[in-house]
Amino acid sequence: MRFPAVAGMFYEGTAPRLQSQVEECFAANPPASAKETFIGAVVPHAGLMYSGHVAAAFYGMADLPRRLIILCPNHTGAGHYAAVSKADAWRTPLGDVPVDGELSKALMDAAPRLRPDDAAHAREHSLEVQLPFLQRLLPSFRFVPICLGAPRYELCEEIGKAIAEVVGTASERIGILASSDLNHYEDQRTTLRKDQLAIDALLARDPERLWRVVEESDISMCGYIPATTMLIAANALGATRAKLLKHATSGDVSGDYDRVVGYASLVVE
Repeated sequence: MRFPAVAGMFYEGTAPRLQSQVEECFAANPPASAKETFIGAVVPHAGLMYSGHVAAAFYGMADLPRRLIILCPNHTGAGHYAAVSKADAWRTPLGDVPVDGELSKALMDAAPRLRPDDAAHAREHSLEVQLPFLQRLLPSFRFVPICLGAPRYELCEEIGKAIAEVVGTASERIGILASSDLNHYEDQRTTLRKDQLAIDALLARDPERLWRVVEESDISMCGYIPATTMLIAANALGATRAKLLKHATSGDVSGDYDRVVGYASLVVE
């Protein structure tokens, strides 16, 4: 069992309070007129009080499959640089979510640099905070947790192509989520400008452009490695468009616009 690392910090620590918090995140967005299928998505991962309403903009409109690959960055620096969780399940206050062992093995067979490793996941929040949304919407689902921490484009290509190979030959739908916030701890004007550069690359479904603009424009987008990997996989699976669902900053919640973090939810179809 992978026990929760940030319950009571990034999100409420008891089931009733967490259920209410997730509902508030969904209520902050207009209800979707219809659920939409998708290949991949980018979702933020700050505390739910800050970015939960942005994440909910995706989760509220998505026709979610019951098998998911969730890619996240490695904020702690611990463990292997391309780590698949070895746990059988992940726990949140809302219950336990099984890890898809069959899918994990298929991905590691297709991308040998993916390794089973729990150290990378032990204290990592960016994947964990996605689970309460999924638990609220899906009666049952399985997922593969992948933590990526090496800034190497060729690694993104290897893993992205492996994901596309496995997803493309699967007998049922598998969704690909990339957990990422955008620019960090600059003023609102600077963050909105830098965020837009990253968003434009994502909307163009151009992983090389995203990688380049993050480096050249000094955008502190913590999940650009997962997002790049997701784009590579989605393009290989035949994606034809990307759509921005919501963009906001922490200043919109805190009122402090001097040091903000940017958040966006985007869907790739």
